[in-house]
Amino acid sequence: MKTRVSIRRMRLTGIVALLLAATPGFALFGIGDIVFDPTSYGSLVQQLTTLQMQYSTVKNNLTHFSLKQQWQTALMRLEDLNVANLFGETAGISIALNANSPSASLTGWKAATVPISGATTEYLGAQGTGSAQRAELAMIETSDAISPDCLTAVGQYRSGRAQNTTANSNLVAQQFDTTASTNTEVEQLNLLNAAEAQKLSEIESQGTLQACLASQMTIVNMERRNAAALDLNTAALVTEQRAADDTSAANEGSTWANYLP
Repeated sequence: MKTRVSIRRMRLTGIVALLLAATPGFALFGIGDIVFDPTSYGSLVQQLTTLQMQYSTVKNNLTHFSLKQQWQTALMRLEDLNVANLFGETAGISIALNANSPSASLTGWKAATVPISGATTEYLGAQGTGSAQRAELAMIETSDAISPDCLTAVGQYRSGRAQNTTANSNLVAQQFDTTASTNTEVEQLNLLNAAEAQKLSEIESQGTLQACLASQMTIVNMERRNAAALDLNTAALVTEQRAADDTSAANEGSTWANYLP
């Protein structure tokens, strides 16, 4: 009997210890298979709270500007120029310098330059390719093509400046704004992209003007190059003439019709 009692006590003690070591839980409504676990419930609440915070963060970061065009820029503009036009000699120049008008540029350039007359055209037709006269004609024709285009480029640059004033001001205001409406991640990225777009517009405008300057330098170099070549050719011709025809006083009885000093 003692042995059986001891065995029963040992079994009962083991069952009680097992129950005490189990995860806290209790049956609901007296039904043993439905168990409420407070530890698991607390963990789920914490996970749900974390997910809500993450959702709010993502939602805020995805907030975007609805009026991005307020930063859009075209070209830069300077103060308008007013060129005097006393007798019509600069007709169209003022328009060309202040507006995007290729026709005004062409009209203004023709009015402000000396044209090639019909007699000059006939004279140049008798000259050979590579002659000093044909070289000057080439320089004039190149200038007549480049210069109106440069007038238009300047006009484009000036006319675009006023269009960009509001866009630039809006962008600067947004960049220095400290409110939550402009400081989410996506909004700040939009501001950076807008600033880069404005910078690109200015670079493109500057590139057009630099191309114009390079074209004008080509004309200047052409003129200087032709002048230098003409001086060298003249020096060579004078040397040749002096070698062929004596210019000393002993020979002054002869007439030298083609002499170049």
